[in-house]
Amino acid sequence: MDRREELTEFLKSRRARVQPEDLGLKVYGGRRRVPGLRREELAQAAGVSADYYIRLEQGRTDNVSQEILDAVADVLSLSEDERKHLALLAKPARRRVKRRTTTQRIRPGLQALLDSMTDVPAFVLGRRMDVLGWNRLAAALIADFASLEPKDRNIPRLVFLDPATRDFYPDWEAVADETVGYLRMYAGRYPDDPELAELIGELSIHSPEFRQHWARHDVKDKTFGTKAQYHHLVGEITVQYETLQPPGEPDQLIVTYTVEPGSTSEQNLRLLASWTADDREKSRFPAETPELP
Repeated sequence: MDRREELTEFLKSRRARVQPEDLGLKVYGGRRRVPGLRREELAQAAGVSADYYIRLEQGRTDNVSQEILDAVADVLSLSEDERKHLALLAKPARRRVKRRTTTQRIRPGLQALLDSMTDVPAFVLGRRMDVLGWNRLAAALIADFASLEPKDRNIPRLVFLDPATRDFYPDWEAVADETVGYLRMYAGRYPDDPELAELIGELSIHSPEFRQHWARHDVKDKTFGTKAQYHHLVGEITVQYETLQPPGEPDQLIVTYTVEPGSTSEQNLRLLASWTADDREKSRFPAETPELP
């Protein structure tokens, strides 16, 4: 991903959301060639010269101050996640990382922690939203990750390339939107990651929905929220997800799913957990094989 091109397109897309009237700027007659704010209008509202803002939008100001970025963000009414993304793109010297080519793995202790959470679906995400580890209940609820090739244990690939997710997520559009937002945030952090570029290219080729979402330049950091899921065996389960970063692993996230006590979702998740427990017991104590005559 070209950082300068991404910065240009991101700021252009945010300018298009703001009308000059929103900032109290006078608009004179004549047809406007661009939607939203012109670059000169944004510069005026942010208190910087038009020439400096143009260079900023083109990615030619690597030493831009945080005060100027804050002023631009205020004019554009950027969210907290969008502000982070702008800083990542506009200040490459502070977030440049080495090219990542090694396969990510989770620590044995972290996998043991996941396994101990028998009543809570939990999994670990790595760079590019790869699923690096999971517990039995997460596999039962979301996907049989063990049966997938490592490359396919990836949330964006599942959301956009697996037709079954359209039934699994009742509000598929919302899930698709936030998934792309997460992926674009990763792209801002790791613009030199070749496998991330390959993933984005693959999704762009094979999924028109991904191309539409990607073109919006929306960004979102994965933190917490609510998500509805429909399991073909037990029915709908609405979960509250929480995202935690394990110490010493800046590129990994632990994601846990909980449900509202006393809800139908809790009943359905407990039913699914009981089946998972039954399968575990069967694997530990296989049926006796009859003696041969």
